[in-house]
Amino acid sequence: MNHLRVPLASVGDFDEIIDVRTPLEFADDHIPGAINAPVLSNEERVIVGTMYKQVSPFDASREGAAMVARNIAHHLDTLFADRPRNWRPLVYCWRGGMRSASMTLMMNMIGWRARQLEGGYKTYRSDVVASLETLPPTLDYIVLAGHTGSGKTRLLHALAEVGAQTLDLEGLAVHRGSLLGAMPDAPQPSQKSFDTRLIGALRAFDPTRPVFVEAESRRIGLVTLPESLMASIRGTTRCIEVEVPIGERVELLMQEYGHLLAQPDYFRTQLLRLVPLHGRAVVDQWLALLDSGRQRELSEALITRHYDPAYTRSSRKLLQGLAKAMPFAFHPVGQDLHSQAQALLAITSPADRSSSEAATPGSSAGR
Repeated sequence: MNHLRVPLASVGDFDEIIDVRTPLEFADDHIPGAINAPVLSNEERVIVGTMYKQVSPFDASREGAAMVARNIAHHLDTLFADRPRNWRPLVYCWRGGMRSASMTLMMNMIGWRARQLEGGYKTYRSDVVASLETLPPTLDYIVLAGHTGSGKTRLLHALAEVGAQTLDLEGLAVHRGSLLGAMPDAPQPSQKSFDTRLIGALRAFDPTRPVFVEAESRRIGLVTLPESLMASIRGTTRCIEVEVPIGERVELLMQEYGHLLAQPDYFRTQLLRLVPLHGRAVVDQWLALLDSGRQRELSEALITRHYDPAYTRSSRKLLQGLAKAMPFAFHPVGQDLHSQAQALLAITSPADRSSSEAATPGSSAGR
């Protein structure tokens, strides 16, 4: 089988990547673009593992081999039935063991030029972890700072749409980055899956061009940003303070958290999580606003009593460049976002940066 094994660097040489691990393993994380063709189901893997410990390795191997053979036959009759004669798949399991070896051998017996990934998913995961340590410091970040409701995410998306390089950490994490930022109908990825998404985004960037990113704490919901990325973002001297009038911030918060306002029972549960921070009396006031449908008052109360004090406490610690941040007046509601994004690009481009730094703060076209 050694002649059928290939290193991780060869992943791009194949027509298709086949992950033969269980559906649960695949859901936790997988090589981008891979399809799942499990040679053992979730339940079958448990059965084989239990037999290995409680009966004998021989009996477990015999039972497992029968299961694997049946599952491979099923995939050949269904999932791979239309693959052409010259098809070149790459097969992997957790560590390049018998699961992927069995599928690879059978495919080669048929006539396909299948290969087994040496070290399996474990090798891929090690490469992701190592790259998340070394790649972030090689990029030039421009950080968007600003209070909750200032439309940083909308500005980030608008920047992407006019051609800027952007790193949408909240989008990758499927979370808005605050205690109330969970998306009830969109579960967050696992930590491993988030890391895979993140390294894919980082590898796609041109290192000669800046990358716009929102200021974030290290934890976004249930996932954690790598320390190397956090250090690179915190250490940048290129920082934009996004400034938005309070009325527009309230309006934006009502729009962004519409899913919470539309599900008052869920919103109530989330608000109760703020009791340790603000006390029961304050949270009861917010619950009363929610129950009476006073959404605007609730949004403003959350901004002034919860979000703004939290931003004041944390922002100076998180960003070294915030003290000298360039102010940028932004209107995220009811105005052309693209023209505002282009104005920000103009004052952050290398050609214009020296003149903008000499200008009066806040005199940019984005105001």
